[in-house]
Amino acid sequence: MAAKTGRHLLAARRLGRGAEGIPPQTAFTRKEWAIIRAHSTPRQVQAFLDKLPYNWEKSKETLRSFRGAIAKRTAHCLEAAITAAVILEQYGHTPLLLSLESTDKLDHVLYLFKQNGRWGAVGRSREAGLQGRKPVFRSVRELVLTYVEPYVDYTGRLCGYGVGNLRDLGDYDWRFSPKNVWKVERYLLKMPHKKYRMSKRTHERALQRFTAFRAADPKAPVNYYDSRPSWLGNPDVPSGPIPKKFRHLKPDQAKK
Repeated sequence: MAAKTGRHLLAARRLGRGAEGIPPQTAFTRKEWAIIRAHSTPRQVQAFLDKLPYNWEKSKETLRSFRGAIAKRTAHCLEAAITAAVILEQYGHTPLLLSLESTDKLDHVLYLFKQNGRWGAVGRSREAGLQGRKPVFRSVRELVLTYVEPYVDYTGRLCGYGVGNLRDLGDYDWRFSPKNVWKVERYLLKMPHKKYRMSKRTHERALQRFTAFRAADPKAPVNYYDSRPSWLGNPDVPSGPIPKKFRHLKPDQAKK
C-alpha cells in the first residue's frame, strides 16, 4: 500500500512542476501535505470531508480556500468542493465543479470527477442525499438526476446544472488564499447552466414523502432515496435543523 501511494505522489510531483499550474509539494504546509498523502482517491477524500464539521457560517458568510478550510477544520459545500479539487488535483484529476441550481436560490456545489470513463462526485452537505456519488454514471446529466429528489424539501427544487473548471480562473488563488475566495462563487453564478424541469406531479409526490418523513422524525437522516446505492458519502449523516415555521406542517400544507 505504501509503495502504491508513493508512485501516485511521484507522478503528482512530476505533473505539478509545469502542467496547468499544479502546485508542487513545497507549496503546502506539512499538515496539508500529510492530508494529501493520506487521501489519494475520491472515496478517501469523501470520507475525509464526512468527518469535517459542517460550516454553518454562524457569525458571517465565508468562502475559504483549501488552506483556510484545512486550518479551520470545517467546510460548507463549496469549501468542501474546493478542498477536494486541490487534493485530487495532485493525483491527476481536473479541478471540476458541479453547480446545482435551485428555485429557492439555495444552490449546491460538488467536486466532479471522471474515473474509468464514468462520472462521480465528492461533496459535503447538510443532507445525506446531496453528498458524493460513486463513479458509475455515463454522463453528467445521468449523475445530476440522482440529486433531483434529494433536493426536494420545504423550499428546494432543482432547476439547472452546470460544470466549471477552476483553472478558468487563471492566476486567482483559490487554493491558498488567506481571504475569502468570492471570485469562485461569482464564476459559478455566471457560467452557463443547463435547465432542468421537474414536473409538478413528481415534485408534489417527492414533497409529500419528505414532509411525512420529517413529521415522523424531525432529526433522522433523510436517506430513503432510490439513488442511495450510488452514494459515495455517509448515508447516515445527521440532518440539519428544521426551520421552526416548518416543524409542524402537514404534507399538504408544505406545498409551494
